[in-house]
Amino acid sequence: MGRRVLVAGAGAVGSVVGGFLAGAGHEVTLLGRRPHLEAIAARGLVITGLWGEHRITRLAAVAVGEELAGPYDAILLTVKSYDTAPMLAAVAPLLAADGCVIALQNGLGNVEQVAAAVGAGRALGGRVIFGAVVPEPGVVRVTVCADPIALGAAVAGVARAEELARAWAALFATADVPTEYTAALQSHLWTKVFYNAALNPLGALLERPYGALAADEDGRAVMDAVIDECFAVARARGVEPLVPDADAYRQLFYGRLVPATADHRSSMLQDLERGRRTEIEAINGCIWRYGRAAGIPTPVNATMTRLMRFRERRAEGRGRA
Repeated sequence: MGRRVLVAGAGAVGSVVGGFLAGAGHEVTLLGRRPHLEAIAARGLVITGLWGEHRITRLAAVAVGEELAGPYDAILLTVKSYDTAPMLAAVAPLLAADGCVIALQNGLGNVEQVAAAVGAGRALGGRVIFGAVVPEPGVVRVTVCADPIALGAAVAGVARAEELARAWAALFATADVPTEYTAALQSHLWTKVFYNAALNPLGALLERPYGALAADEDGRAVMDAVIDECFAVARARGVEPLVPDADAYRQLFYGRLVPATADHRSSMLQDLERGRRTEIEAINGCIWRYGRAAGIPTPVNATMTRLMRFRERRAEGRGRA
């Protein structure tokens, strides 16, 4: 039986997941920016790239500010991390009593906000490590996929949330969105932050794809230092990453993850080019804040955060002009 799903923040990733769920027979509503959703309402959603060519017409498209008709069995939270709190305030009242909110976002701190808003029994999250872009309104292209989505309970050990996570991981997979259940969501989220913290701001600052950063001696040295700091902060907070130590992670990072995304352009760079905010505060900035609280020095993550703040101010000024 089809589920009612709201995609709260239908950019590239949200549109892809929502589109595949709609294609599998679920009743999906996309909530997002008007130009993209107007194109979808007129012509359907076109998904291209690594996961094939699809045109989905059986979904609703609602621009931000328009009225939504709950309740929803699941709300997929796919906004930028700095919009998590206001979006939750707007959509949490629309969640069905036995429904769940699934955060599919970059950075740290999002699933904790979901749990605070709807309760730990209805709070899920996913580690997303596929990439997509919106080349034109109404069209999304899947550009890279390093691993399936890892879907789990926001708070480990909460039986109801773990039950929901297993069910929704299966629903995603049945809809051809590569997804696996995990009982260790925080481990997945933190290990992804190692990847994003090393590559995303450096790719934005230097305006180079990920493979070029890893091919350069100085680029590797900076990324190695970021990873060391991230690993130390994770351990200080009681998080067990998916790999035993920073050296083991670097083997995975340079051996498999970077080659799989070698041509990828940083999402922070794309944000800067559009004159928008980046998610630096939920990635390197969060490592810096957590490190300060734990007494762990994080000078490289702090410098990345400060440089990206500077670039954001310049980009926002150009956007206003």
